[in-house]
Amino acid sequence: MAVEMQAGLASDGGSKLKMLLTFVDSLPDGQEMGIYYSLDLGATNFRVLQLELGGRNSMILRHKVESHPIPRYLMTGKIEDLFDFIAMTLQSIIDKNGVAEHNPDLRRELGFTFSFPVRQTSASSGILIRWTKGISIENAIGKDVTQCLEEAMSRRGLNMRVAVLVNDTVGSLALGHYHDEDTVAAVVIGTGTNACYVELREAIIKSRGLLTNSGGMVVNMEWGSFLSSHLPRTSYDIALDDESPNRNEQGFEKMISGMYLGEIVRRVLYRMARESDIFGDAAHFMSAPFSLRTPLMAAMHEDDSPDLKEVAKILRENLGMQDVPLRARRMVVRVCDIVARRAARLVAAGIVGILKKIGRDGSDGVATGRTKGEFRRSVIAVEGGLYASYELFREYLKEAVAEILGEEVARNVVLRTFEDGSGIGAALLAASHSSNR
Repeated sequence: MAVEMQAGLASDGGSKLKMLLTFVDSLPDGQEMGIYYSLDLGATNFRVLQLELGGRNSMILRHKVESHPIPRYLMTGKIEDLFDFIAMTLQSIIDKNGVAEHNPDLRRELGFTFSFPVRQTSASSGILIRWTKGISIENAIGKDVTQCLEEAMSRRGLNMRVAVLVNDTVGSLALGHYHDEDTVAAVVIGTGTNACYVELREAIIKSRGLLTNSGGMVVNMEWGSFLSSHLPRTSYDIALDDESPNRNEQGFEKMISGMYLGEIVRRVLYRMARESDIFGDAAHFMSAPFSLRTPLMAAMHEDDSPDLKEVAKILRENLGMQDVPLRARRMVVRVCDIVARRAARLVAAGIVGILKKIGRDGSDGVATGRTKGEFRRSVIAVEGGLYASYELFREYLKEAVAEILGEEVARNVVLRTFEDGSGIGAALLAASHSSNR
């Protein structure tokens, strides 16, 4: 991982890891004050968040969130229509909630979380590469999405500026750093997965002398696309990839994220059912791809009842498998355990790869992560439904980090759970990049 990170920092296309420059060179530190906003634009809805900060060491005084569906006709129309609708909603929220901040002369600051592929050109702007997730607005491709949004806000008479354009992973890092200045990286482990971290300016060879205010920059790894001969891919992983719509892409993600873990378990069980009699003649119940979702896998894995009642219930109600014997149910739990443990250990290896790259893994060399003979404390902000809701996965991940790093270094590495980097984190970044500071 660390080697591929270095290659991705040297040149675009030099690695399976994209190592995208975010141009974010300052993170919130708990001293920010004022009222800030974030807009989180997803596939079928968008969220608007209003955050009031009181400074004085990470005080969030007020936090309001509203979620609004995107009308279907706007998903295939014109970009002006979509952003006019969003700007109208923003204006309505400000009119409804604005009290002290409702000053027509005050320029409000917005963090824009945009969950679609863009080529970032600055901390606050990016060119749309393509739409995903069901949105198809042709006249937006190749345009600066920030400019499109700001023009829509201007048409509404809304005095608001996009201070930052980010993804949810960068937002998670900001949220972590706001509460703990030792936060050096963020990892999202949910339906998909990604990671970002703070890199030294001089290590980013492809930045070509780009100046930063802090001497560092947040790098969006897009680590889901990582693929290496060192990854322990099995025949099940290869078959899943071959049958996916994005073959030979997102190799790491297909081994560790919530979109795929349940499907890997299903494939293993389906083969067992076809090649043995452990499930009787029930193999056909497991034949449908993605019929076993990861939340169901987690529930079966964590079933601690003596006769595995929850496993039997899930197999019966979700796959139609009646009267699965206890021996087979135990085998199901065992397969879930192997798949979850492998995924957690791979995530742990990725996290250690980041720590190694920034000299926080305790290895010998110039950057050892030591300060006056001591290891530096390193916090990893972790977010995502898979990590938050799957207790055994979390335990395996923490165990693996400790095993790889060793006890002495591991006691200085903290995995800290956060929630809503795409909302709160983006608003905090708007505060740290505010022109009003």
